[in-house]
Amino acid sequence: MLQQRLRTASYWVAIGIIMLCLALHLAGLADQLRFDRHAIETGKPWLLLTGNFVHLGTSHLMMNMLGFVLVVTLVWEHFNWIEWVLVTLFSSLVVCVGLYFFDPDINFYVGFSGTLHGVIVAGCLADLRHYPKSAALLLALVAAKLIWEQLAGPLPGSEDVAGGNVVVNSHLYGAIGGAIIGAVLVVLQKRSLTTKINAAQD
Repeated sequence: MLQQRLRTASYWVAIGIIMLCLALHLAGLADQLRFDRHAIETGKPWLLLTGNFVHLGTSHLMMNMLGFVLVVTLVWEHFNWIEWVLVTLFSSLVVCVGLYFFDPDINFYVGFSGTLHGVIVAGCLADLRHYPKSAALLLALVAAKLIWEQLAGPLPGSEDVAGGNVVVNSHLYGAIGGAIIGAVLVVLQKRSLTTKINAAQD
């Protein structure tokens, strides 16, 4: 019963993420909360997190939120709300920390797309236990997209929709972050399940 309530609460986390991004956009806080290399270096480390939740414009926001809704529809049931908060925060941090250390030419960054890649990878890892074929296919599609972006740049038309340059490395870093935290959470879930089974048998 508790686990079911926790998983139901996870959908409120999804709604909260969407409302947060909408609220920050309507408040016009992109310039204040974006990843800003100089500002981070001069004492604003929180921009490593907040930059993922503000956007270039309405079309950029809508593109990311529609993608997020799709991910929620596909894989959101496999983690509880606490786990999804961890996935979202960890993936977001890995995105901007990755940009900070490995892309010194990137001075500004906004958008949820990097985090979104982390969320979908983590969700697919959890989904492998339940629907291995579809989860593996989705992971393969994400991997193919990342490879394309590394070799050929952004997907055709994505920059027009976003209204600016697409930082493809943010997608890579987000996916790596999602893979790390997703794998950790899946292992913890399996251990918890094993413990419960052993306790029931005793």
